[in-house]
Amino acid sequence: MKPYVVGIDLGGTNTVFGIVDARGVVIASSSIKTCKHNTVDGFIEDLYVELTRLIKANDAEGKIHGIGIGAPNANYYTGMIEDAVNLPWSTPIPLAKLVSEKFGIPVTITNDANAAAIGEMTYGAARGLKDFIMITLGTGVGSGIVINGQLVYGHDGFAGELGHVIMKRNNGRLCGCGRTGCLEAYCSATGVARTAREFLEIRKEPSLLRNLHIEEITSKDVYDAAMSGDALAKEIFDYTGDLLGQAFADMVVFSSPEAFILFGGLARSGELLLRPLRESLDRNIMSIFKGKPKVLLSELKEADAAIRQARIADITARIEDLRASLPDVSDISLVNVAVTSRLYGGGMVTEHNLNTIRVRFPGATKTFILDAKFPQRPTFENDADVVAAYTEYTSISGKIEKLEKQLKQLGG
Repeated sequence: MKPYVVGIDLGGTNTVFGIVDARGVVIASSSIKTCKHNTVDGFIEDLYVELTRLIKANDAEGKIHGIGIGAPNANYYTGMIEDAVNLPWSTPIPLAKLVSEKFGIPVTITNDANAAAIGEMTYGAARGLKDFIMITLGTGVGSGIVINGQLVYGHDGFAGELGHVIMKRNNGRLCGCGRTGCLEAYCSATGVARTAREFLEIRKEPSLLRNLHIEEITSKDVYDAAMSGDALAKEIFDYTGDLLGQAFADMVVFSSPEAFILFGGLARSGELLLRPLRESLDRNIMSIFKGKPKVLLSELKEADAAIRQARIADITARIEDLRASLPDVSDISLVNVAVTSRLYGGGMVTEHNLNTIRVRFPGATKTFILDAKFPQRPTFENDADVVAAYTEYTSISGKIEKLEKQLKQLGG
């Protein structure tokens, strides 16, 4: 098997990508600007050039067996990005198909916050946790909900859009999703910048932020001002943390998580955000949950975000490799099956007709369904070959089932 996978973390502002080995170690990483591309085709071309350069520089040509992508509103089941309001392109986008065709490598895609949760379970702060909520604080607010060790995807793959719970029912801010008052409109990096502009317009006290052009203020500017002691900037973080705490208190009653884990640029604000968040959570939480859920920071470096997507890509590629190695048993005739049944230890032919043979072997977890192509001459030279083929088929199928179970637990 080829030793590496590529993970791509596609955000509304930046796209980070890396080459990852089987242990989850990021061999090398780089990034490009997402927002500078007006079309998805231009973005993929830029990604191809920069990622190919990274692969060549690290002697990884021909050694990549899969690509995993985490992106806003990405759907694992369809390979599509749908209705992603924080990306600069029209959707839906068949991103998995487009990237696979460009690189000639199998590609899997999933929601970025779910990918973050996968990485955190495998390599970060959620190791050993079975019930937690991952919150990504970037251009938007994303979430990955894990219950009993499994990601919650819902029937269509879009469950867990907690960034779009309504926080302000009356006169709320317009959100990119088209609704008003969403958590994302207040507690994303973009939301913090909007709060700063509102405070500066309605308040009169001095602030370092007044030295900046009001329409160009970013959450990083607010953070820098707060760290310099600016009272208004600190109050902006208090306001943001309070809203997050209220939202978390509501989320707790839904799934009773052991922890909330924060990832993304805004999470790096540390206690400026965490102190008011925890105070608000404690103040608003239902009494039976008080003191139970922790608020933790991600243990993954943002530059290593690629490992989240690479985890799914690695398992998916391994499944495909195993499927490719399955022996062809589709042309075994009824005669072969009868012989195999006797030698294998009493396998029972449960049904047969001109098109189908159903066989169950002792200890097997499922019935093998074969194309009978009856009548025909046996294609195996002897009974031992039949037994060997079925033994190999059963062994490889078991490995595939085990990996598919892992993939399901990871949300794939």
